[in-house]
Amino acid sequence: MVTAALGLLLVPCLWADETIPNVADEPAKSDLMKFFEQDYLLGDWGGLRTSLSKEHGVDFEFFYIASNPYNLDGGKQTGSTYEGALLMALDLNSEKLAGYAGGHLHVSGTWINGNYPFSEKYVGDLNKVNLIDFPDVWRLWELWYEQKFLDNRVSLKFGQLCVDQDFLVPEYYNSLASISLLNQTFFFPTLAFNVYDIPGFPPGFHALASTPYGAPGARLKVETTENTYVQVAAYDGYPDQDNGTRVQLSSQEGALLYFELGYRLNQGKDDTGLPGNFKLGAFYHTGDFADVQSVFGAAIGANEVSFHPNTYGLYFLADQTLYREVGKEDPARQGLVGFFRLTGAPPDRNLTEFSVDGGLVYKGLIPTRNYDTIALAVSYLKISDDIRTGQEAVNGVVPGFYPTDALKDYEAVVELSYKAQMTAWWTMQVDVQRAIHPGGSAAIPDAWVFILASTLRF
Repeated sequence: MVTAALGLLLVPCLWADETIPNVADEPAKSDLMKFFEQDYLLGDWGGLRTSLSKEHGVDFEFFYIASNPYNLDGGKQTGSTYEGALLMALDLNSEKLAGYAGGHLHVSGTWINGNYPFSEKYVGDLNKVNLIDFPDVWRLWELWYEQKFLDNRVSLKFGQLCVDQDFLVPEYYNSLASISLLNQTFFFPTLAFNVYDIPGFPPGFHALASTPYGAPGARLKVETTENTYVQVAAYDGYPDQDNGTRVQLSSQEGALLYFELGYRLNQGKDDTGLPGNFKLGAFYHTGDFADVQSVFGAAIGANEVSFHPNTYGLYFLADQTLYREVGKEDPARQGLVGFFRLTGAPPDRNLTEFSVDGGLVYKGLIPTRNYDTIALAVSYLKISDDIRTGQEAVNGVVPGFYPTDALKDYEAVVELSYKAQMTAWWTMQVDVQRAIHPGGSAAIPDAWVFILASTLRF
C-alpha cells in the first residue's frame, strides 16, 4: 500500500500544469479530464451548487480526512491504526439571501471515527503526531453569526466558536483548507493546551475551545489600518467535549480570553513584495489552577495544595513568503514559505512554559506538480521547571521515586511531509515524524512515526 502511494506521488498530476495554452489549438477535454478538474468529487450537482452560491449566497462543504498512522520504532509500542474525520460546513451570505450586507451565518459539524487514541497508546507524546487523534463522536463544531460594519472594518462574531479559527491562525503554511503538516502542534501550539488539567493534579473545570471542541463565545475584530488589525474574544472556559451542544456558563468554569495584534505585509492590491503575516497575542483563563510545587509538596506531606486564580500565556507568529516561482497572479501560489512561532507561560501553574517551532513549506517544487507541497518543520517544547523541581523534592524524601530518565525536561518533534494533489478534489500525503522525549522526558524512547493520509472534497 505504501509503495503504491509513493508511486502515485511521482506521477504527474493531470491538471497541475498551469501553462496557458492557445485556446484555438486546445483540444476538447474528455469527460475523464473534466471529472479530475472539477472542484468536488460529486461535481456541481447539475449546476445547483453554483446557483445556490451565486444567486442565493448558500455555500456548503463536505471534506473527509483519512489517515493511517504507524509507530515504526520507539515510543510506548509499535503498531498502527486508522483515524478519520468528516468535516461538514454550511455558510449563508446575508446580502444574497436576505438583502442586507455584512452578515454571515456559519454552521459546521464533525464525525470523527477510527481507533482512538493513537498517540496515547503507541507514542506517548504531548504534541500528538496525528491532527485528528480524537475520540469517536458526531458533534457540533461551530455555530456562529458574524456582522460587519463600517465598510467591513469592524466585525462582531458570536455563537459556538473555536479559538484556532480566529487566533494564532497560520495563513500561508498550514490550515484546515491546506493541511501541509499533520502534527497537532504545527496547527495550534501545544503550549496553548496548558488550560487543560495537568495529569495527576487536582481536577478543575477548564479546557481549550479548539477544533473540534467549540464553545460559546464572542469575538470583536477591528481593521485599524489597511495593514493592521486588533481583535479580542471571550470563550466559555470549559467547552463541552461530548457532542458540543451543552451550554453551561458558570464562574466555576471561568472564561478564556484571547487578544491579538496583527500586521499584514505586502497584501494590498497594488503591493508587489512578498506577502507575510506577523501576529502578537496573549491568552488568559480565569479558572483556578493548582500551584505546581504545592502539589508535589502535598504529596510528601510538606504543605497543602494552593491555587492560582488564573493562567495566561503570550505568543508570536510569523509566516512569510520567501520566494515566488511566478507572481501574485499564480493560482497555485508556487514558491517557498517560512514560519516561526514562540509561545510562553508561567511555570508555577502550567505543564509547559516555553515553545519554539518553525519550518519551510515549498509548493510546486517538482515541475508539473504545481499544487504539491513538501514541508519540513521542527518544534521544541519545554516542560515547566517547577515540575522538575517538584519531582526532585519528592526524590529528596523518597529516593528514586522518580527515576533519572523520568525527570521532566522537554519534548521535540521533527516532521517531513509530502502532499500530492492527485485531482482538484483528492490529495495523498506521506508524512514522517521523529518524536523526541515523548511525554517530556527520556522515560519513553524516541519514536519514528509514519503516516499515510488522504483527503476528499465532495
